[in-house]
Amino acid sequence: MAKLSSSNGIEKRPKLRFPGFDEPWKETTLSALFSKSTQKNADGHITNVICNSAKLGLIPQREYFYKDIANSDNTSGYYIIRQNDFVYNPRKSSDAPYGPISSYKYAEDGIVSPLYLCFHAKDEINPLYYEWYFRSSAWHRYIYMSGDSGARHDRVSIKDDTFFAMPINLPSEQEQSKIASFLQSLDERIAAQEKLVASLKKYKRGSLSALFPKKGEITPQYRFAGFTKPWEQRKLGDMGSTLNGLSGKTKDDFGHGEAKFITYMNVFSNPIADLTMTESIEIDKKQKSVKAGDVFFTTSSETPDEVGMSSVMPEDADNIYLNSFCFGYRPTEKFDLNYLAYVLRADSFRKEMTFLAQGISRYNISKNKVMEVCIPVPTIEEQTKVGRYFRNLDNLITLHQHKYDTLLSLKNALLQQMFI
Repeated sequence: MAKLSSSNGIEKRPKLRFPGFDEPWKETTLSALFSKSTQKNADGHITNVICNSAKLGLIPQREYFYKDIANSDNTSGYYIIRQNDFVYNPRKSSDAPYGPISSYKYAEDGIVSPLYLCFHAKDEINPLYYEWYFRSSAWHRYIYMSGDSGARHDRVSIKDDTFFAMPINLPSEQEQSKIASFLQSLDERIAAQEKLVASLKKYKRGSLSALFPKKGEITPQYRFAGFTKPWEQRKLGDMGSTLNGLSGKTKDDFGHGEAKFITYMNVFSNPIADLTMTESIEIDKKQKSVKAGDVFFTTSSETPDEVGMSSVMPEDADNIYLNSFCFGYRPTEKFDLNYLAYVLRADSFRKEMTFLAQGISRYNISKNKVMEVCIPVPTIEEQTKVGRYFRNLDNLITLHQHKYDTLLSLKNALLQQMFI
């Protein structure tokens, strides 16, 4: 391991440590540990072009773009990187405000753009520890203070000598190993949880297709046991009427007042309206409040497949109104509200909404046209069975999404507290 310089007299310790470790961390510099990698792909013999993504790290170009962008004719100036080398991409992003520093994990040599700064360890190191160190924000302040003035707004500008003068505080090799293995285990747990959420969402999409009849059919692909009657196809307009959202309001009416309104994003995101996703508004007598069983439809979006997204009001609540960028639908016949929420998110209905969307740069939908669309209507008993199934499935997805979000927040907090 490279020799560490002594501290400036101030003992430095992270906010959070594992039991058994108490000694101060030692201060060194990036240049004491790493050297710049300058070997170029002069003869073009390496074709494995690597991208440095803030989210995915160093990844082959063909995996990132699903095709090769660079070719052998324009890669002679690219830098060669090898397993456990590090690459700094100075391009800023929301995920990496000072650009990502990533380690190269593949056994096959790769090449990266000359816009990147590449470096490798001088002596044997624990590469996993440094990978996590550079995923923390411990080095951000130095880049912020040391970047050249006049830099492009989307890219950090910093001289190589200044970059390699970056101070790094290091624990013992044993503590490095403990930190790295712990964070790696946590990251694997997060990845598994993310995969579970994705699988559940995929399963739900399949269920929305299989448990509702396709266009022109009277029964779904799969049914719950004990139900055999064919489903009716009925127009929405024959089973209810439309109502308008807020009208005649100015910006001065929003943000205060005793009334609340269902937001556009609430309708767009939730098959069943989330009554915590409301905002305050001053109301007047000409506005019509909403009630349990009302359905809300978005009327406009930038893409046709996002027009006509629906949400059902789950229960009565005082002084709740609908935003002006949606219209409402009030059924006059009895529906299971969970069933109604999900049949309007089924593939067949969503395809109808996409077909009805009109526009060029922005797409809109006519509420009169929506009222002409038919939906499948089984018995109320079968509605209840189907509706409860999807509500329980959504609750399960929400539970596991919350677990994923909690783990991600934990990791981000640890990255702030386990490094100096």
